[in-house]
Parts: sequence; C-alpha cells; structure tokens
Amino acid sequence: MPEFEKSKLHIAMFPWVAIGHITPFIHLANELARRGHSISILIPNKPLLQLGHHSLYPDLIKFHVVTIPQVEGLPPGAETASDIDITAKNPLAIAFDATADQVETILSGLKPDIVFYDFADWIPEIAARIGFKTVCYNVICASCMAIGIVPARHIPKDRRLTEEELGQPPKGYPSSTVVLRGQEALTLSFIAMDYGATKFDVRITAAMQGCDAIGIRTCRELEGPMCDYLSEQYNKPVFLTGPVLPENPKGPLEEKWDKWLSKFKPKSVVYCAFGSQLILQKKQFQEMVLGFEMTGLPFFVAVSKPHGADSIEEALPEGFLERVGDRGVVHGGWVQQTQILNHPSVGCFVSHCGFGSMWESLLSDSQIVLVPRLADQILNTRLLAEELKVAVEVERGEMGWFSKEDLSKAIKSVMDEESEVGKLVKENHGKWRETLMSPGFMDNYVDNFIQQLYQLL
Repeated sequence: MPEFEKSKLHIAMFPWVAIGHITPFIHLANELARRGHSISILIPNKPLLQLGHHSLYPDLIKFHVVTIPQVEGLPPGAETASDIDITAKNPLAIAFDATADQVETILSGLKPDIVFYDFADWIPEIAARIGFKTVCYNVICASCMAIGIVPARHIPKDRRLTEEELGQPPKGYPSSTVVLRGQEALTLSFIAMDYGATKFDVRITAAMQGCDAIGIRTCRELEGPMCDYLSEQYNKPVFLTGPVLPENPKGPLEEKWDKWLSKFKPKSVVYCAFGSQLILQKKQFQEMVLGFEMTGLPFFVAVSKPHGADSIEEALPEGFLERVGDRGVVHGGWVQQTQILNHPSVGCFVSHCGFGSMWESLLSDSQIVLVPRLADQILNTRLLAEELKVAVEVERGEMGWFSKEDLSKAIKSVMDEESEVGKLVKENHGKWRETLMSPGFMDNYVDNFIQQLYQLL
C-alpha cells in the first residue's frame, strides 16, 4: 500500500513507572506524532507533572492518568521508582500490576491499533479481549537483555544461581567483550528477585513471549548480533527504533550554570551525573568528590544526596569547599543534562552509563569516563569501552567501589592532550558520533520502524 494511502496509526503506551523508562517512551511518541500518528500515553500523575513538557505534539499525544494504589510496603504517595529505594521494587511492582483493570478500561475506550509496553506482561491478555497488536518495547541495551533475560538462561525456581552460573553467558550468546566478570556477575542476581507475583526474569520473559513483536531502542550498527540472538531466542520479529533522542534540547541552559561554565576554557570542565536512582553511600560520595578535586580540573557534579546525609553540603569532606573554591560545583538537584553536555566549556562526561546517558554521551562532543554499578550499566560500559573503544572505564574494587585515585586517573587519561588513550577514544568517538548524527540516520530508523508496525496489522 503506498505511503499516502495508509491510515495513520493510533498507538497506546504503558511503560514501567520509572523516569528512565517513561522518558524514552515520550521521545518515541514525539517521533511518531511528528509523522502524523496519534499516541495515548498511560502514566501516573506525578511523572506526568515531571515529564509532560517533553511532549512536543499536544494535539496528537494525549496523556491518561493511571492511579497507583497504596499497597503494603509502598511509601505513601510513591508513584515511580524514583520514590523508593533501588532495592525495594517489589511493592511498586505489586501496585503497578494492580492497575490492570484501570488500564483495560482506558484501552477499551481508546481502541488503539497497537499497544507498547515493557514490564506489564499482562497486556497481551488484554489485547486478546479488546483486539489490538502488541510491541514489547525495551529501553535497555540489547546486550543486557541477551545475557540476562532469554529462555536459554534457565533459572531454577527453588534456588539462587551461583556467581559462576551468573557469570556464564547463556547458550548461543554471540561472541563479545560485552560480558560480566568475576563478582560483577552478582549484579545479575536482580533477575531472580520478586517483582510482583513472580520473579523479574519470569515477568520480562513472559512480556517478550506474549507480544507480537519486540521493539528495542538501539541500532544494528552497535548491537546487530545481539538483536538477531534475541529474535532467535523468542522466535519474534525485532524492530529497532535507533536511539530516539531529541535533536535539540528544549530551552536554554539555566543562566547561573551557563555563567559559571563560561568562566572556563573550552573543553576543560568535567561534568558528572549518575541518574536519579543511583544514590551513593556517604563514604563513596566523599571519595568521588575528592577524586574530582585531585584532577585539578574544573568540575560540575550533579548527583543525589548520599545515604545518611540531610544535604549535599553536609556530606562534603571537611575543608573541601575551601580547597576547591569556585573551581567546582556539587549540586544535589536536577539539571539540564543535554544543555550542559552541549556547552563549549564541557570536555568530559563522567557517567554511570545508564542507557539514556550512554546515548547522550555518544552524541556529545565530550570525552567519556564510565563508573557503572548495576548489571545493565556494566554491560553498556563494556559496549562503549571495549567493543567501540570510545570511553574509559574507571577501575573498581570489590563491591563496585572506586578510589579517588582511580577516578582521577581515568579522567586525566582522557583529558590530558598528550595521552594516547585520550587520543584513541576521542578519534573513535568522533567516528561513531559522525555516523549517529549523519543526515537521515535517526529518521531512517524511525521510518523503518513504522513500516514494520504496519506489517503487524
């Protein structure tokens, strides 16, 4: 059917209630709406207030509020993963599942052509009753899914996998340096955690087995073999959207930060952010800021206040502010990351390598230093630091902790103009950035993705 004869799609989206999941769903909604398709996004009120402004097409993108019920163990008012401790996801998952009747009522009224979801493994059951197609859309890297959540990785119901078992890639996993090593394998143990009525891996496997197609926010150039492996494992078509990041940040950088950054030479400032859910212990937080001090470079750190501290300022090491003076900022609130990374003075991005930050780092013009903590972040890091050789990973000891010396060393290794490592990652990063930002690259992915959606109907 010629493009102009096709009727526009009506797509509903129901992402897991975490900022890092909802945001990329909205970015994808913008790309679909830009091409004339209508989108209905089902999310709780709190993230709607936080993220609704990211919608660029209010005539085509409509939000529908889903109420997160109060369940045992969930703090009052909690609606997203940012409202709870990173280790306490189960009550939120139970509350999330308890929205099923609300979601079905909304979808019955909307009658969409296709529904995108990720953690709601019960959406296909609703699809069978109402009559729509389903896409399990994943906003983490294909490598993490391929190593952790595939039928080939059998997880016993009656016991936990050992470190050795977790460290072994599943049968058929493509040959790659994107692996977990030694004790890092224990970071995969989350896949056997309770997540509502079932274990996490059982939930996600069911979500992907029940859909009509698997969608992934990645591109073949980075993760082609992993995408093919997932398609084989689940016997499903895998549709790729590309990175789906806004080309231009919305609004100028806040004046006080622009003014502070502009005092320094081009490409001299080190910017650090670890996402909204990663909260450091006070001792590790202090070690980190001392590492930035050791570099001798200007730095801007935007992280959550550490555990056991009432404020960022209270948690800083003794004498730190006096020694650093106006050379460093340690900020405990939200900042405009994209605008900061685009600032001429910023030359290095120190990140936890969550999937969103991974793409932002690749599209930035800054050197990349990575300090991962969780399994998906470690695998993203291996992709950038070892497969693509565009970044440097900070050495970490047991329990994933790093020293101020190792942090400073990694930053200096990419920021020193004479550094061979710095030259190598800069050159490789430049090539990948050129590919990702080449005219039509991202648009082609979204256009192809839409063609594949039509083929589902």
